[in-house]
Amino acid sequence: MTAPPRRSRHRPDVTLDPARAAARTVTESLSRRTLLAGLVGVTGAGALAACGATTQATGSIPSGISPAPTTAGSPTTPLPTSAAGTRVALTAAVDVATGLKVPWSAIVLPDRSVLLSERDTAMVRRIAPDGSLADVGAVPGVSPSGEGGLLGLAIDPQTFTTTPVLYAYYSADGENRVVAMPYAAGGLGEQRTVLGGIPRAGNHNGGRLRFGPDGYLYVTTGDTGERDRSQTREQLGGRILRVTTTGAAAPGNPFGTAVWSWGHRNVQGIAWSAAGTMWASDFGQDTWDELNVITPGSDYGWPTVEGIAGRGGFTDPARQWRTSDASPSGICVGPDGAVLMAALRGESLWKIPLAPDGTTGEPQRLLQGTYGRLRDVLVGPDGNVWVVTNNTSRGTLSDGDDRIVRLPESLTG
Repeated sequence: MTAPPRRSRHRPDVTLDPARAAARTVTESLSRRTLLAGLVGVTGAGALAACGATTQATGSIPSGISPAPTTAGSPTTPLPTSAAGTRVALTAAVDVATGLKVPWSAIVLPDRSVLLSERDTAMVRRIAPDGSLADVGAVPGVSPSGEGGLLGLAIDPQTFTTTPVLYAYYSADGENRVVAMPYAAGGLGEQRTVLGGIPRAGNHNGGRLRFGPDGYLYVTTGDTGERDRSQTREQLGGRILRVTTTGAAAPGNPFGTAVWSWGHRNVQGIAWSAAGTMWASDFGQDTWDELNVITPGSDYGWPTVEGIAGRGGFTDPARQWRTSDASPSGICVGPDGAVLMAALRGESLWKIPLAPDGTTGEPQRLLQGTYGRLRDVLVGPDGNVWVVTNNTSRGTLSDGDDRIVRLPESLTG
């Protein structure tokens, strides 16, 4: 079904373009095109983790898992899925699911279903290939408050086919932690803690999980409002961490610990380009939000610097935005190779072209005000860009919020 028109969300700190604030309807026909190499094949593990594309597979149901009740959802007709290397042509934006409660992270499974986390309900939900929406199960131990709750989800694309395990990042009493749970479409098995002791607070909890092209698990954390934490190397807050599936520091980490990079404020988006470059979005405080190229051991400066400073010892961002224009959360690398960045306060999808040499082109602001706050972005099982809205927490609600929306190629490239 076609997404209904959205009303503009006017905020004192955001200037909306009325032409963009109206919901888009695209009338021209779109031809199929080839996806960027590596975004849908199992061999492109980094792109798989970044954008959610996987290949067809099935897994057995682990023991001890009880089927969860099916919940009515939207749409009620099957979702078209793309063959490897193609994308389904759309002539307009289409709602995939509606009525969601503070959705946070969405990932694509090898069977072309999509898993979604809801922050405040602690529920993992599944959008099946037939378009139905069901509850997989609530994750035990989640203690939602403020910006904490059930946050990032991830799977290991190299092992999921034979050993289906879901990884989740969540806020528990007194800490944030990463856990692993046996998974089947009908439920979740007993969880195993992969990494605990990550600082938590009412805000700045980080929370994104991705398996990188090297096969290791990357975890983003926030400074939890304690600014000096980001410049204290032995801390886990204000970091990007790189660990094995048992939680041990991954081989080759720069300090021999779980830390991969430091000096961050609140990273909620990570992705890899086809060339293997790692990208991350980071919330600024009052001045500059950032998109960074991540290299091992680098210090990104918070709280000493914010944004591009040109100061020795710190790594400047590749791009920066005023906080009223962005407040970035999830990112992915889109079908045409550009970085796509979901913006909360800026109520937009930012597209940042990447040149062959890895430099960035001029960012393009898409969907400004159309769907309100955007929490996550991914390449769906149909090869198109999907966005996850986040209006049931702090935004202005429209009928059906929160939702996942499939976007046509004409809007995203």
